[in-house]
Amino acid sequence: MNEITITIDGRAIKTQEGEYILNAARANGIFIPAICYLTRCSPTLACRICLVEADGKQVYACNAKAKQGMDITTTTPNILAERRAIMEVYDVNHPLECGVCDQSGECELQNYTLEVGVDSQTYSIKDTHKPAQNWGLLHYDPALCIMCERCITVCKDMIGDAALSTVARGSDAIEATFKESMPKDAYAMWNKLNKSLIAPNGGDTLDCTNCGECSSVCPVGALVSSDYQYTSNAWEHKQIPATCAHCSAGCQISYDIKHTSIANTEPKIYRVKNEWNYVSLCGAGRYGFDFENRDVRKDAVAFEKALDAFKKADTIKFTSTITNEEAMILQKLKEKLGLRLVNNEALAFKNFLIGYSTISGKSLYGGDLKMVHAADFVVSIGSALKTDNPNARFAMNNALSMNKGAGLYFHPINDPVIEGMSKNITQINHAPMMEEAALYLMLDLFGDKAAMPSSITEYLSTFHSTKTVTVEESVDEKVTETVTKKVLNEETGVEEEVSEEVTKTIKKKVSKEVEVDENALFALLNAPAGFADTLSKYLAKKETFALMVGPDLYTHPNAANCARLVALIEKYTAFSVTMIPNLSNTLGVAMICDLDAECGSYTIGYNTDGNFTLSALGNGDLDMPALNQQEGTLSSIDKQVNPTNAALPYNGYVLNDIANALGLNAKHTIAYTAQLPLGAGFKAIEFDALPNHYTNAGEEVRGYVLDIQDVATNGDESVSAFDATKAINDKVLYLANPVLQFSPFTARAHQLQSKGGLYASASAMEASGWSEGDRVNVKTAHGDVTVTVIKDGKIEGDITYLPTFDTDINSEALFDGYRFTSVSIQKV
Repeated sequence: MNEITITIDGRAIKTQEGEYILNAARANGIFIPAICYLTRCSPTLACRICLVEADGKQVYACNAKAKQGMDITTTTPNILAERRAIMEVYDVNHPLECGVCDQSGECELQNYTLEVGVDSQTYSIKDTHKPAQNWGLLHYDPALCIMCERCITVCKDMIGDAALSTVARGSDAIEATFKESMPKDAYAMWNKLNKSLIAPNGGDTLDCTNCGECSSVCPVGALVSSDYQYTSNAWEHKQIPATCAHCSAGCQISYDIKHTSIANTEPKIYRVKNEWNYVSLCGAGRYGFDFENRDVRKDAVAFEKALDAFKKADTIKFTSTITNEEAMILQKLKEKLGLRLVNNEALAFKNFLIGYSTISGKSLYGGDLKMVHAADFVVSIGSALKTDNPNARFAMNNALSMNKGAGLYFHPINDPVIEGMSKNITQINHAPMMEEAALYLMLDLFGDKAAMPSSITEYLSTFHSTKTVTVEESVDEKVTETVTKKVLNEETGVEEEVSEEVTKTIKKKVSKEVEVDENALFALLNAPAGFADTLSKYLAKKETFALMVGPDLYTHPNAANCARLVALIEKYTAFSVTMIPNLSNTLGVAMICDLDAECGSYTIGYNTDGNFTLSALGNGDLDMPALNQQEGTLSSIDKQVNPTNAALPYNGYVLNDIANALGLNAKHTIAYTAQLPLGAGFKAIEFDALPNHYTNAGEEVRGYVLDIQDVATNGDESVSAFDATKAINDKVLYLANPVLQFSPFTARAHQLQSKGGLYASASAMEASGWSEGDRVNVKTAHGDVTVTVIKDGKIEGDITYLPTFDTDINSEALFDGYRFTSVSIQKV
């Protein structure tokens, strides 16, 4: 877009051509009231309070786009009258319960009523009974609802669930006299407010992925967390800026804390909030906040046992739910004591990056979720987006809905949530082990054949053949026919029939034989019928392309080849590439630690089992703090090093205490923030100097972005052919988690506590004769486990999965690294 200059209230500002006036004003600190508009979503014109005058004409700032030289006035006598009338209407019959309302103190209805100066009421109408509704994790009070439609808009345009809509509420009609006596925008808004309510599309049940974003954007107290309702007042909270600890999205959050009770002064997290104009949260981030290791004191005896264990250990095995600083401590202990560091998922990701680098010449992938948001054609390969990284799914949905985009989703499991995003997305449910074929298809469809190595183009050509097909097409044909018409004979006054020849063009269908290209990759990947034509329609007028690749590729038996193919796609196509790290800090661990593949004879486990276990889960030999009890940094999918702060106290020993006792020297764990390895792209910046906020323009000012390092290459861009016979076509088991669960830490949160089992679609359960709650024995080549059957309404097809969040199920032991395996399942 081109930069232009517009004038708002006599002030010249720079913005982008086509930007909404409201966004341009906000980015430059100019206030225009708006209740219904959300920055990353489509305008709804529900509130109409953003009325401004542009070049002498009244327009809505949320919907009118900036043009070069445009002159805008934010207030005129007529605009002020409209705004006041609108706010009066919003206040008609709004319950007077501000003293106990959960939104009081941060309520936009309160704010705008005061801003506009409503101190009297001109309008009135009989109210209707609107009973409150329980939607599980959410509570909806329609009496408080002002029908701004933010909840509907964010669910559709940002999240992709589209789980809410407006319904009629059956109220009395507004008196006709009001139409003549009140400002037109206020009347139109009131009419809508009086007729409608919000309701789930699934009837009485809210059928969605439970992200809670609708409650976050609600400007009043209509939608609130059921858990939070009537527990606190907004002004009592201390807000702790932090980074979500669960997946690799690294979402900015704030923990809202205050004392537990009058009798208990210990701080407690009451809720999590997000900057909803700029970042959305999944339900794990919103509801899974109280996973701290509680009531811990320094146990000197256990600490001495830990030191003894380190002195005889040869291995530290750990998960990636740790900070960069803790990873740095582990690396320094490795260097000092000669220990092995074992973290299988981080090692797989590290090796994938190395394989990618041998062709790309870069240490890190070039894309990020911002590029996905901005794209109009998005592809995902190797990730169950809904659960691997919900923010990646949100970015894909946002691109489809806001950019008139299209997309492809390659994954063995059929996901109705992905399908429901848009009519312009196609799911390709290939067999496991066929991910390489999907990557080759990307090169075949989008690669620059003239620039790619000839060995690749020659290999791709083996999948193409021509065949002759008979097609019908319309052709123009000129036809001459005799037409008889009546003509008046002026001499006799009698109509006479006159014939004449008329030539006209008609459409005629003819059959002909044509040669068409047949791409065998389509069939190998189980692409739907007519996929080539569908893809051609998708690509019309598309300009910006984004590819996301995920964890299914990192542990693939041919992961090294997959990595090289991803690098080739980034190099020889127009796609930006974003890799989805597995856990909260998989990227950071992979960049900081020299990792080993195998454990030795005596293992220290950190948040995982070992001969001696350090655990923030409260189940080890020595307690450790959870991520909501620590200061430090986390490295996100966007290659950003984000700071997080301690929301709750921790009074036990930390890893840094052990490190110091073993010969390292740092007063606090965050002393290592500025010592993170520069050669891996980190910067020598002290923790307290790291920012963590967004600007009015939506600019993310958080931590810093890792420097991408140049990596030496040898010019070898060869890749291996894939073996289609390796596809897993029998009964398949997947290693994954359900919605809202990522690790044992999410399972600890009181709103998300659940037990794992064998998750299956409704159709798979019916076909197998299972009922929810049945016990089954799940057996693979590597072992077996007996678990409970759980129905997952958000998947389709025959593939079942086992989770990793439940520590009582040793799911990973049933797999050989790769996330898919053949399985037999018998009812017990």
